[in-house]
Amino acid sequence: MSDRDRKPQFRRGGGKPFDKGRKSGRPPAWRDREADPDGPVILYGWHTVSAALANPQRQIRKLLLTENAARRLAEENIDPRVTPEIVRPHAIDQRLGPDAVHQGLLAEADPLPSPDIDALTQDGIVLVLDQITDPHNVGAIMRSAAAFSVKAIVTTARHSPEATGVLAKSASGALELVPLVTVQNLARALIALNDRGFLTVGLDSEGSEDLAAVALRQPLALVLGAEGKGLRQLTRETCGVVARLDMPGAIKSLNVSNAAVLALYIGASRLGLMA
Repeated sequence: MSDRDRKPQFRRGGGKPFDKGRKSGRPPAWRDREADPDGPVILYGWHTVSAALANPQRQIRKLLLTENAARRLAEENIDPRVTPEIVRPHAIDQRLGPDAVHQGLLAEADPLPSPDIDALTQDGIVLVLDQITDPHNVGAIMRSAAAFSVKAIVTTARHSPEATGVLAKSASGALELVPLVTVQNLARALIALNDRGFLTVGLDSEGSEDLAAVALRQPLALVLGAEGKGLRQLTRETCGVVARLDMPGAIKSLNVSNAAVLALYIGASRLGLMA
């Protein structure tokens, strides 16, 4: 009997709910990272969990699977790495809520390590997020970052969603591919990037010139602000350049995740990173 045909050994049961964050009445993506920086993260959905299982840096604590999900993992020769608990879909619904599209997979895992600014390579593109709080937007930005081989995403420890739950699902596996650098003070982080030779370009609708006209170079840091508020004043002042994205249509602004992918396309094209 081949390894492909051998049935995996699973443990049945439901276990206790994973989400300590629900005690506060907030969704899992909003647990305070400073209060519990080493607490478990919740990953659910096929792409999110299968990417975590494929990442040797991700330590899996527990894994809940429906019978169909367990069968699919076995068919695709994906090692669950821990002994999963086989549960009914409703058991996962109870932990995540009825609106979460979990596809029969839920994992409790350790957070991934956060690299230091000084550890970033001095080539390619990094993204810097200035208090973007919507986990759907941050997850979509991470997915685009993975598509454009972004070296890292820099974000703040406060006023940003934790890398768990909705954010991880929206990132669709990109959380395992793009390092997330968490800093206490964004202005100081930008100064550190400037000192290390990065061209820091803040994106703002009131920027002095179109991003497509800016003389871009590597290493490049593209800085994105929250929807509505945009870049904070100190962030703008710390960026080497503040540029805008010119639009030909009647609507001149984009959702921040759409602005991110457009800026990445312009940056990667201008820097010759598309080949």
